[in-house]
Amino acid sequence: MAELKSGVILGEGESLVMEIEAELWATSSNPISMALGRINKFLAKIFGLRKSGFLVITNKRVVEVTKTINCYCFNTGTTVKYLLPSSVKEIGYEKRATCGCFCPAFYLYYESFTQKTQVMLSGVDEAGAQKTVEAFYKAIASAQTGNA
Repeated sequence: MAELKSGVILGEGESLVMEIEAELWATSSNPISMALGRINKFLAKIFGLRKSGFLVITNKRVVEVTKTINCYCFNTGTTVKYLLPSSVKEIGYEKRATCGCFCPAFYLYYESFTQKTQVMLSGVDEAGAQKTVEAFYKAIASAQTGNA
């Protein structure tokens, strides 16, 4: 089995629907914000700090993974969360205008009983955001009904 970029290993009979890498450095899809995010990421890399976040959607589960590396090679934090289908109350996406009405940013969000998570989707349009939400919903729905 191939290991994913997030480090999640797929189980038997499980297939990847999508793996979303969270944009943790830029605050919007505004080109200026993206450039500032790349500068911040570069400076952090010089000082040995890396952070990454992933949302992995398979046909059987949804997994949230975050990793922090300090001093170039020391894994100082990894969080892996499996979303329980029964705990997810709401799934959707938001479109926010940046730079006035130009450069729309799309954010996938889901709300559970204990938290609300929001992930900026890089390089997607309205159809791509809708596809992501539908894949997330199908994974949760099929896990909840046991049809996976």
